[in-house]
Amino acid sequence: AMDPQQRLALELAWEALEDGGQTLDYLNGTKTGVFLGISSKDYYSNLIEQPANLDAYTGSGNTNCMAANRISYFFNFTGPSLSIDTACSSSLVAVHLACQSIWNQESTLALAGGVQMILSPWMTVSFAQAGFMAADGRCKTFDSRADGYVRSEGAGIVVLKPLDQALKDKDYIYAVIRGSAVNQDGHSNGLTAPNPRAQEALLREAYSKAGVSPGQVQYIEAHGTGT
Repeated sequence: AMDPQQRLALELAWEALEDGGQTLDYLNGTKTGVFLGISSKDYYSNLIEQPANLDAYTGSGNTNCMAANRISYFFNFTGPSLSIDTACSSSLVAVHLACQSIWNQESTLALAGGVQMILSPWMTVSFAQAGFMAADGRCKTFDSRADGYVRSEGAGIVVLKPLDQALKDKDYIYAVIRGSAVNQDGHSNGLTAPNPRAQEALLREAYSKAGVSPGQVQYIEAHGTGT
């Protein structure tokens, strides 16, 4: 009765903690936060086609808020536990909120990431009819031939901790997050269309909060559509 996205997120949470050398006994009962990007409900849509499939666990197994809460419950984490749906930016917003939670001392440590499994064709059909999908099934970012994007599956979770604490604990550090920012497009030429002015403002805010000059940046990763 459980959406496999929940099982995958729980598995990756375990792997992330293990990879980070975090002792589960030590984290038990701590203010560890969980921030998980998740937006699809394909498995639930498949289940309810046959009412005989529904049981006492269907609700908790397919409500997206439970994807984060299941992780917190399993490990006995008592920090904030949020499932976030901001479409394509869900995982990045999850990381942003996790950092805010650490900086505000709501969480002593945080798990942040996202999960997406495509288990039904119907959302893809709808997006294709709206003209969002690339006709050849390939993203062509920053290319004059670009004609849409490609839906994909995946999952990932990172362990976040204050830098001073990570250094004190002699943790292996993959990267340092200096700052982040979130905004909304407001008016544009359509609900799903980007607003370049809003995105420029967001970049300026993120660089400002991080204390980093754009001229110092050597690598930029973009969304499949280049926005």
